[in-house]
Parts: sequence; C-alpha cells; structure tokens
Amino acid sequence: MADLPTEPQPLETFQKWTELAGRGQQLMLEFWTKEQGGLPVPDPLGIMATWQRAAAAAMTDPQRLFDLQSRYLSDAMTLWQSFLAPGTVASPVAEVKDKRFAGEAWREAPAFDFLRQSYLLTSNYVMEATRDIDGLNAHEQAKAQFMAKQFVDAMSPSNFALTNPEVLRKTAETGGANLVKGLEHLLEDLKSGRMKMTDEDAFEVGRNVAITPGKVVFENRLFQLIQYSPATEQVHEIPLLIFPPWINKFYILDLTAEKSFIRWAVAQGLTVFVTSWKNADASLADATLDTYVGEGQLTAIETVLDICKAPATHVIGYCVAGTTLAATLAVLAARGQGDKVRSATFFTAQVDMSECGDLGIFIDDAVLETLDKMTAEQPWLDGRNMAMTFNMLRSNDLIWNYVVNNYLMGKDYFPFDLLYWNGDATNVPAKWHRSYLTDIYRDNLLVKPGGINVLGVPVDLTQVSTPSYIQGGKEDHIAPARSAYKLTNNFTGEKRFVLAGSGHIAGVVNPPSANKYQYWTSDTLPERFDDFVASAKETKGSWWPDWIAWLAPRSGKMVAPRVPGTGKFKAIEDAPGRYVKERI
Repeated sequence: MADLPTEPQPLETFQKWTELAGRGQQLMLEFWTKEQGGLPVPDPLGIMATWQRAAAAAMTDPQRLFDLQSRYLSDAMTLWQSFLAPGTVASPVAEVKDKRFAGEAWREAPAFDFLRQSYLLTSNYVMEATRDIDGLNAHEQAKAQFMAKQFVDAMSPSNFALTNPEVLRKTAETGGANLVKGLEHLLEDLKSGRMKMTDEDAFEVGRNVAITPGKVVFENRLFQLIQYSPATEQVHEIPLLIFPPWINKFYILDLTAEKSFIRWAVAQGLTVFVTSWKNADASLADATLDTYVGEGQLTAIETVLDICKAPATHVIGYCVAGTTLAATLAVLAARGQGDKVRSATFFTAQVDMSECGDLGIFIDDAVLETLDKMTAEQPWLDGRNMAMTFNMLRSNDLIWNYVVNNYLMGKDYFPFDLLYWNGDATNVPAKWHRSYLTDIYRDNLLVKPGGINVLGVPVDLTQVSTPSYIQGGKEDHIAPARSAYKLTNNFTGEKRFVLAGSGHIAGVVNPPSANKYQYWTSDTLPERFDDFVASAKETKGSWWPDWIAWLAPRSGKMVAPRVPGTGKFKAIEDAPGRYVKERI
C-alpha cells in the first residue's frame, strides 16, 4: 500500500519559502541593476546568501518553527470557519486596517474578503518567522526582516489583476482598456529605465518649480551658487547659505511659491544662497569627502562672505549635506576659523550611524561589491539606482501603489510637484559614494575623534562649538529622528533640537501657511532621545517660525539689501541655473 502524503514539516516549509523568496528577489534585482545601466550582477545585495543564513539559523530551533506553524494552522482554520459561518467565529485579522484593501470591493465579495484576510494572516506569520532568529547577527537579522517585508509586500493580492477586485471591475467597465493603457505606461517606463509617478510634462524646472527669483553668481565643476533677490527693504547682516543633498536636486526647498522654504526665508529678511550641485559625470571621477568639503562647502562659505562683506554666515545642511557640514565645521574649528559660521542648522542629518535605520541593511560587502561592478565602466552611480533604494524603504507607497494605479488600473498620471522632484534623480560620484558608505555609514568614523582626515585635518566633532539648530522627522525612514538626535551629543556648542511631525521630506517642507503637522521642543536636551520625547512640549503647525525666532537674534544688524550680480561676482545666468536642469 502506498504511503499517504504527510503534512509538510516546519523545517521543509520554511526552507522552501526562503528559497522562493530569495530567488524571486534576486531575479528582480538582477533585472533592476542591468536595466539601470550597470552590469548584470549575480545575487545583488546578497539576497540569496541572506536567506540561506536565515534558513540555516532558523533550523537550529525546530521547536520554534513547529510552534509557529501550529499557531498559523490554528488561526487559518479559525479564519476558514469565520468565512463558512459568518458571525459564529471571530476572524483573527478581520479588523486589520490596510489602505491597500480600503476599497469596498474587497469586502463586498466574500471570496475577495477571505483572500485579503488570508494574505494578511500569512504575511504576519512570515514576518514573525524571520524575526529574532538565533544565530544571526544584528545586521543579518535586520536584512532578513527587510527582505521578508519586500517579499510579502510584492505578493499582496492587490498587486495582481486577477486577485484585485477593483482591477477586475475596472477591466469589465472599460472592456480591458485600462490594461492596454497600463501596458503603454509600463513600456514607457521600461524605455526610460524608471517608474514614473506623476505627469512629468506638467512641470518644468524654472517655469513652475524652482521659480524664486535670483542669479547664479559663482560656479565650479562641483556646484553653482545661487543668490536670491531680496524681498524686503532691509536684510539681516548675516546671510544664509543652504547646502542641499547632492543625491537630489536642490529645488525640494523651492517647489512652489507656497511650499518654498527658500522664498519664505527671503521674506524673513535673509540674504539667501543655495548650492546647486553638479549631476555627476566623468569630470567628478576623483571627487571625495575632501572635494565636497574643500571645493564645495568651504568655497561656498568664502564666496558668500566675499559677496556680502559679512563677518560670518548661517549655514543649513540637509541630509547627507548636513553630514558633510559637520566635517566642514570641524575643519574650520581646527583651523581657528569657526567664527566664519554664525550658526549651523541641520535638516534630518546624521553623523553617528550606530542607529541609522533601514538604510544600514544596504551597507555590507555584498552591496559594496555590487556597486563596484555597476560603476566599473563609468565613474558615477546612476541616480536611478539610489532612487530605487529609497523607494524600497517604503515599497507599498512608492512602488506597488504605482504598479496598481499605473499598470493595472491604467490611471492617468496625476501632476504632483513633490513626485516630479522625486523622479528627477541625480548621479553621484562613485568613488565618493563608496567611501561615504564604508567610512561614515559602515565604520562610523566621523564620530571617532581623528577617525577621518579631511584636507589634512583630523576631524573631531567635539571641537565644534558653533550654535546648532537640529531638526529631525518623527516618521523619517531615511534619517531616523533618534539618529538625528545624536548630533546633540557630538557638538559642544549651544544646541536646540526640534522633532517635526511627518518624515524626511514633509517634515522639512512644511510652511506655516499649510497649518499641518506639529513639532516638539524642550528647554533641556537629555542624553537619550526617548527622554527628550517624554519631556518635549508639542506645538501645532510648522516649526519654521521657531527656527527664525532662534536665528534672527544671531543675525546681526539690519543693512541694505544685496542685489545679486551687482558687485564683484557678476550674474552668470538666471536662477535656477544650468546644473539643476541636467536630467539623467
């Protein structure tokens, strides 16, 4: 008599699942790296290696997997019973809120409601199976969890035409026209090498985004310096110089007149400058941290002081530009020139990477080897790769949401300035990018006195006494607020920390006129971020007024406005300049 089939064992089930998940992600990323201009890379990001280690570690505790599978089968049976006899048994996930399934169509048909709940139940157990696995170090554990999240997000029934009732309804209503239009969108995106998120024809840099009046008054191979036209009868003696991140375009701070931090700062009586970074090409093949500090930030500071004939300047560093700004301040302090910067403001910037969040999972030997191969034939990293990395941190919102809307529903692209900026990617110098990942992210050398030398100066952040205004985003997934808070423990000067509502972009670009979100402040800065949160006072609305109230008393007397291009530094061209208009 033939043996009856037996129930799959927990070890076998977990091993098969990890093989499926790992291979699927590997294929996707092999395609991605090839399509973005890099060489085909086997196992990019070390996905298969991560899954293999996770599976091997999990199998050392078969009892844990057995208990997990037993609970899953019990909950699955409860779910099945609630489907067969509604109202008699409570489903374990019926009330789970998930915006992917917010449409009424998911609940109108019992079969799709059951599919929704089955997915949510299974995905919860998949995530639990890869959580707290003994035998994995902290980095491997975080990477396994991240990859598991990517897998369960990708497998959502909302992402497939035949298992999404809203797509099926749309297909019936249009006779399949939505799928035809979606295919057109897909082919266009494949041709351009990136997923479009908005109607890009609705925007043009210099026409309806990046429109604050000004002039380019200086340029070198690394950046153009824009000086904005004054809007007040008098201005503060101390100007403001903004360093945006070079991994994005600067006009995130100048999207529209209503959202523009730059325009608002000009209206506060500040003489505002911004660096517009060059989209990396072969001319920046040799660029390093020394380049961005010396040819970049120090050159910009000296130029601003020369133009304004001011004793000092305020500076702002956003994201990675804030990280570099910390090194620049340390160089100035070591040279006895710290008084050239009256104050430093940091938007969502990190210097201590010990708690840098999900981005840390991309910093290991496998990723660095992949980056080396992708830039083997060109000395820069295609900005679309970096954009995809950031999108993966919020894959449901920034990837699968657009797969459903653009490709399955066939919707027209909605014009949205923020998404236009998000799709306007920037190439970065490969040599500098790699050293940034290894020295600052992986090895955390910036916070170790003498750990990094810049322009021949051993960097010691504890010697920086510049007054600092430090802003973090409560929901920031790129530079977590608790990581940004660590800046308060690195500098020795006067400091103020503001925790803004929302995330990496909306937490910064939150004008007073919008009356959105809130922020938290405290008169004391405890060593621990959690203690700050516990004692901080909440204020409704934008934190920008708090910043200008802190900055204005440090801004000197009022003087006649400076008109760009009228002095030693003649206008080269109108803002926003050529550099920002270069697209990949």
